[in-house]
Amino acid sequence: MLKKVKRHSLKKHIEKNLTERDFSKRNEPLKYLGFVVDEAFFDDFEMLYEFGKELGLQRKDVKLFTFAETRRKIPSLRQNQITNKEFTWRGEIHNQNAQEFLDFPFDVLIGYYKGKHEFLGAMVAQSKAKFKIGFNGADERLFDLLLIVDLQKPEAFKSEVKKYLKILKKID
Repeated sequence: MLKKVKRHSLKKHIEKNLTERDFSKRNEPLKYLGFVVDEAFFDDFEMLYEFGKELGLQRKDVKLFTFAETRRKIPSLRQNQITNKEFTWRGEIHNQNAQEFLDFPFDVLIGYYKGKHEFLGAMVAQSKAKFKIGFNGADERLFDLLLIVDLQKPEAFKSEVKKYLKILKKID
């Protein structure tokens, strides 16, 4: 029962954030890049930092935040992680690091996950990012650009994102 209430609240939060989104700075060039990643699907985070470097960014200008269904018992130094337990039944996020990440005005935010994902979708909707990129089957209302690419093939992902960032004049 509580899961249904939480899912309904997440949907309401997404709707609210979609109506409040500021599109005025959508065409800014790329200086800061953010990723929201589903850990169950992908865990080669170093590849994402390397991709930022290929785009001409320094490591400090590339940030990522991950979602794990449940926190592992093993102690972890990773602070940029959120679990479903950190979303209240009202759909609010209770994680200070996640809040800071979402409030940061990334020039491009990439939702690195497959399909629709309630928790990551809520994060993307709440993000103050200026331009948002998603992939196959994601909720198209959340993203400015949806790409059809196999995320298990990093080179295909990189080339598609680069191609569109050049077309949109976000990179040279």
